[in-house]
Order: sequence, then structure tokens, then C-alpha cells
Amino acid sequence: MPDLIVAAEVEGPILLCDEGLSVWGGVDPLSGRIIDAHHPQQGQSLAGHVVMMPTSRGSCTGSGVLLGLAFAGTAPKALVFREGEDILTLGALVATRLFERPIAVLRLSASDYDRLARESHAVITGTHLRAGDLEWPLTSVASEGLTLSDVDRAFLAGDHGEAAQLAMEIITTLAAAQGAPSLTDVTRVHIDGCIYASPAFLTFARAMADKGGRVRVPTTMNAISVDHANWRAQGVAESFGLPASQLADAYVEMGARPSFTCAPYLLEDKPSAGEDIAWAESNAVIYANTVLGARTVKHADFMDLCIALTGRAARSGVYLDQNRAARRIIDIDVPEGIDDAFWPMLGWIVGQVAPDRIPLLRGLEGLHPSDDDLKALCAAYGTTSASPMMHIKGITPEADMPPTPDADHARITAQDFAQAWQGFNQGADKVDLVALGSPHFSAAECVVFADLMEGHHTHADVATIITLGRGTLVTITANGVKARLEAAGVTIVPDICWCSISEPVFPPTAEVLMTNSGKYAHYAPGLSNRAVRFGSLAQCALTAQSGLAPTTPPPWIAAAPALVGH
Repeated sequence: MPDLIVAAEVEGPILLCDEGLSVWGGVDPLSGRIIDAHHPQQGQSLAGHVVMMPTSRGSCTGSGVLLGLAFAGTAPKALVFREGEDILTLGALVATRLFERPIAVLRLSASDYDRLARESHAVITGTHLRAGDLEWPLTSVASEGLTLSDVDRAFLAGDHGEAAQLAMEIITTLAAAQGAPSLTDVTRVHIDGCIYASPAFLTFARAMADKGGRVRVPTTMNAISVDHANWRAQGVAESFGLPASQLADAYVEMGARPSFTCAPYLLEDKPSAGEDIAWAESNAVIYANTVLGARTVKHADFMDLCIALTGRAARSGVYLDQNRAARRIIDIDVPEGIDDAFWPMLGWIVGQVAPDRIPLLRGLEGLHPSDDDLKALCAAYGTTSASPMMHIKGITPEADMPPTPDADHARITAQDFAQAWQGFNQGADKVDLVALGSPHFSAAECVVFADLMEGHHTHADVATIITLGRGTLVTITANGVKARLEAAGVTIVPDICWCSISEPVFPPTAEVLMTNSGKYAHYAPGLSNRAVRFGSLAQCALTAQSGLAPTTPPPWIAAAPALVGH
């Protein structure tokens, strides 16, 4: 029997998405049109539809973008999933219960999902789902099976104020939908909802701050949408810069630390193995689970604040040992002579091969990836997979955990890298912008790029921009690397990241950009409406100096069959 997770009486034509979709970065936040250049349904609109997809994927910001679509009148009428899903479900819950913009959410079994997918129109009531000649009774998800502590009940009773009460109501509703047995304490939170992707983000944050919301555990903040101290001097329009900075200020008012980085694992105080944390921002979640061995599900925007206000999260997903095991074993054929571009490409490909489950990667045991290689791997993986983590044999701390008994097998070959390289390199050879720092550049990456630019200067027609966190900026200022980069013509911008950047900080005249980020290579065509070139950090340095992208792939890819004669 289908589960009714968010109740609303709606009807509309069915839009079947062949793959999961990241609503942030994959959907136009005003029209609801799918803009993800790599998605099979690119160009179609979610607006007014009963949208079916196996589950969502990608950014935790999707919940806030969905709320923005609801405010704009371009949201889907309903979301129908085949598997567990939290990010868009939360956005629909907030839209429906707090702001009276109804979006129904259902979860169907695989067989019922396939039957509904053959229909063209659906009607959803509080008790039934109807489509053509088909009819299903709906079971509302209830919280009776959720064990609450006295502390949890005190929050629900309003003992800690209205904002905390509302936060606990949201947490328990989603916990019940996830089948969580109880809640767990978390030691820290990372807020993703401080990105100004639409006015909905400020509306929510301001409402919670005005209701007296205050964080109860140490809370850091993601990259925001403007350079907080300098956006006016940079020429950012008041209509965007002011609400974007006000959004950041609302979270700081509630007690969050203005760290403004999408890479909180670069901060001095890192989570430790086995520590229950609550991070949003997909790349950070994957890095925390995979590389650090900490524990966090991929918390959606809005849920991050709810957990920060209570210190409690649903004990579900990868908080539980049994849910951290690999369900797909992937053997990697590693080409000879790889460079640092291998890692983001691998992450993107692995996400395609394991879009809905934790993989175990084998074949990399003889390699020695740096922390920055793993950062790039995790970030790119998060663009194509809904999973919150992976295991890498011989490299990551939980890789010896036995896979599930039903784990299947797959292989990644040189052909896959050749195809990925072609997909990432659709722009012309002439490049106007070199975009570095998605996720935020580390101090070590700044040193490497400064070394690559030593004795050279950026081409007059090429803007070369590094985005990074405030902590990293302090480090490279003190050790002289910032001065070296600026002497070479590199612009350094704190607080924002490429996935939240806007004109004029993003050069308006740029037509083709180059990046070493698999994450940004995936999202940039839709977010920036620019063509993209991709390559290693060394290739990005050469392009910054010459204005021209390499005309051929690197040698470790060029020998692959797909590129013969390219």
C-alpha cells in the first residue's frame, strides 16, 4: 500500500523522470524547468505536474528551491518516489504545513511505481491515489512507532520556545517517514540553507529567528551567495546582495558561526570517526562519512536548522551501522599515468554507476590520494548519486566493512573516463574564465596553484578566480601565498562558491569557463548558462596563462578507444 508522507489533495499530468534530479542546480528556480544538461528530461517543467522519480540526488539545497517554486506558483503538484527521499520531502512539508502551498509526497513500491509510470494523469486525495483505471488506498505515515525522550517531548510541548517546537515537529514527522526508531544527539551542525537561491530561504530563516530560534550545538555555515563584506564594492545589485547578506545575518543572529565555507572539513576542528553530526551540503556529508568516518545523513536545507535548534536528529540512514555497508562493489581499471583530474572524473562516474546505493571501490589500493583528491572525488560523486558515502578499499576508514549479502558488481573502464571527459568538455577552445574552488580551495591547493603560476601571469582576456573560506584566506594571507597568487593576476573571493556565485562577480562577458572541479563541470552549464571545459589543475594554470584550453585530452585518457580520431 503506498505511503502518504505529505498529505495534500492535488491532481495533474504525470511527468516521469528516468533518473533522480537535483532540484538545486538542475531546475530553474523561477519556472520549474529542468536545466540539468545531463538529465534525460532536460527542458521539461515540473510546474503543475505529478512528478515521478526513483529518488532525488545532488544538493541539500533542493528543499529550499522547492519551497521557492511553491512561492512562485511553479512547483509540482506532487512528488512520487520509489525509494526513500528526504530533501524534497522536507521542502514539500515546509511548503504545505507552514506556508499553505500544498505539495503531496508519496512513496510507492517498485511494482506500483511501474504501474503508475504507464499512466498520464493522477489524482491524489487524503485517502487514495487514482490514475486511469487504477486506484490505491493510501497509508498516512504516523509517528506512533517513534520513541521520544523526555527532552524531545519538552521541545514538542513548547518548553524551549516556538521555533524549537516547530523544529521538533518537523524532525519527528520526517523521522516517522524514514521509519526511525528514535532520535539521536548530534555534536555539531553545518547549515546549508544560508545560500540565497530564492526569497524562500530568507522567508524561512527570518521566520525562525523572529520566533526566537537559537542554536543549541556548535553550528557552522556554508558558503553564502555574496562576499559578505565586499558585495557592494563588487557591483552586486542591491536587490540581490541585500537579501543574500540578510539571510546570512539571520543565521548568525540565531547563533551560527559565520564560517561561510562549503568545505567545513577544512576547518581546524574536524569531526572524528564515529561522531554523530548533522551536516547539510552534499559534498561535506559525503566527505564526512567517507573520509573522516563521522556519521551524518544528507540533511536537507531547513532540517539543518531544525537540528541545530534542538541538537536532535532522526536515528536513521547511515547513523546506523547496518546502513553503512556497501550494496555495490565497483572494480576500477586505473589508466596509467593519471593526474589529479582522475579523482573528480572517477567520483562523477561512480555516482552514475551507483546512483542509489553505497559503493565499495576496488582497484585503487596502490594509489595515494591526497585530502584534496578525496575532496574532489566526494564532491563530484554527490552530483550524480543520492548516496551519502562510499568506501574505497585500502584508503577509507570503514572500507573493510563487509558488503551486504545482496551486493552486486560493476566495473569502470578506460572507456568510461573517455566518455566523461568528452561530456565535460563541450566548450570552445578559447576560454574566458578559469573557475577554481568548487568545493572551496584548501590552503594546500592555493600553494600548488601559486607554484604553477610562478613566473607567469594570467592572460589579459582570462579572469582567473579562486573561491575559498575565510579560514583558508587567513592562512594564505599569513604565509604569503595570497600575495603570490594576486601577483600572477589571480582574483581571490571568500564566502561564496561557484555554485552560488552570480554576476558581476561571475564575469558577465565570459562565454566559456574552465574548471578542475567535477562538481562544477556538472552544474555549470545549467547554473551559469556557459559552455565548460574541464582539466587538471596544471591544465587550468596553462589555460589561465594562454586563454586556450587543451585541444586533446591528457595522455592517460587519449589512448582510450572512444577518443581515437577525436
